[in-house]
Amino acid sequence: MDFLLAVVTGFALTLERVLPYLVAMGLGFALLSWWSPGNHGRPWWKKHGLATDICYWLVVPILQRYGRIGLTVAFTVYILGINTPDAIVKFFDHGHGPLSHLPFWAQIVVYLGFTEFCLYWIHRAFHGSRLWRFHAVHHASQEVEWISAARFHPINILLGVVAADVVALLMGITPYVFLVTGPFATISSAFVHANLNWTLGPFKYVMASPVFHRWHHTLEHGDKNFAGTFPFLDLMFGTFYMPEGVYPENFGIGEEEMPEGFARQMLHPLIA
Repeated sequence: MDFLLAVVTGFALTLERVLPYLVAMGLGFALLSWWSPGNHGRPWWKKHGLATDICYWLVVPILQRYGRIGLTVAFTVYILGINTPDAIVKFFDHGHGPLSHLPFWAQIVVYLGFTEFCLYWIHRAFHGSRLWRFHAVHHASQEVEWISAARFHPINILLGVVAADVVALLMGITPYVFLVTGPFATISSAFVHANLNWTLGPFKYVMASPVFHRWHHTLEHGDKNFAGTFPFLDLMFGTFYMPEGVYPENFGIGEEEMPEGFARQMLHPLIA
């Protein structure tokens, strides 16, 4: 009963943190996309598949949080042999190993650099033939909006951001970095999917912009712009694409089949 209560409480706390972001981003991006839209059309709250998008926003943060905690504890118990509650809490309270002795700001820098590099290559792997069926869930929407940002299959989440976070924690990064990087990741992910014509001008190689990432969602250029935050990785590895004066359109996965609805999209990659 105590375990069940703890799980329910954790779910409630996660949703309590997510919902204010949804409201604030919904209002903010509604105004910004009216002022400087990337593609003209209906507003985000009228987009096709909105209910499905909302389901992802309510489920993915919970999956990401508990997946990260669960896998980290599992590795700690079964690989490192630390198997008492007090020892586990002490082990992860402030990180461990050489990285835990770095200043907090330095740990944030190391975390961002390490995970972004890993996620760039993981993202490329998910565009390969073996993993694409899971990542296609994210690309299936033909109307890319800020609220499309959470459309990820659980396998994509577990083998992507959760895996990178677990490795970072096991390397000694303190869990407290997520107090800073968590909100940053949520807002930046929504930002790069937003229907805006922003390129960030001279900073286009430094930070991902809506135009930069929305090119990745097009049928023609899905093999470009894999970086989630730092486009210079695409520049380094030859996958950067952002032509001047042209904005992305023609989103989706073409003639590939993807069912409508959250539950059916969860099952589709497993039975396809």
